Amino acid sequence: MGEALISRLLAQGSYSPATVIVSDPVATRREYLATTYGVQVTQDNAEVTIAEVLLLAIKPQVFDVVTQGLAATISTQAAPNLVISILAGMPLAKLEAAFPGRAVVRAMPNTPATVGAGMTAIAPGSLAQSFHIEQAQQIFQAVGEVVQVPESLMDAVTGLSGSGPGYIALVVEALTDGGVAVGLPRAIAAKLAVQTVKGSAQLLQEKELHPAVLKDQVTSPGGTTIAGIACLEQAGFRAALIEAVRAAYIRSQELGE
Repeated sequence: MGEALISRLLAQGSYSPATVIVSDPVATRREYLATTYGVQVTQDNAEVTIAEVLLLAIKPQVFDVVTQGLAATISTQAAPNLVISILAGMPLAKLEAAFPGRAVVRAMPNTPATVGAGMTAIAPGSLAQSFHIEQAQQIFQAVGEVVQVPESLMDAVTGLSGSGPGYIALVVEALTDGGVAVGLPRAIAAKLAVQTVKGSAQLLQEKELHPAVLKDQVTSPGGTTIAGIACLEQAGFRAALIEAVRAAYIRSQELGE
């Protein structure tokens, strides 16, 4: 996700490579980022704290180790002005405790950000001013759409849009397997499935249709679509998706404890 943001921000000219510094413990990764994007790289996390904006794109499990190493450096300097975290389940209270006196924004992007079609929700901390929020929005608009929500809804966002690409991938895989089951070559079935999901989503978005309206438009009396929908309902398709969002939401809460 960090690389997705770098690539899009640089491509759009929002930042120049000389203004971006990335810390990574893996030497081959640092070499790749420097060669591919022309950014500065380091293995010393303290060196990135000179930046105006510090983006935390790490695993929640290493948060304490990483932030403890940054604490002494940050306490002696003015930067960063804004800390943005994309850590799943990491609450603002814990982020603000790790970066006292700093404006903090908690964000939850999703993987379609890597192709500029992401969905990001942001929740500002207590010290975040309007210009901090605008700055965070501009960063994530480089990789897709952005909405602002209260932090109390961030775990719900994680369960829906954060984890949602995984659910959609299963839907596409299952549709592909269904096509194969009725005689389609897998390559053609996969293309049909992917474009059907993509096109349906685009239609809902651009025409601002309620999903039920689109469903009714393609469901004729006694036709093929209603036969398929009846089968999905019998299998508990909608209930399964609802419970998937709920399970991911609960897991996100657990990660923040």
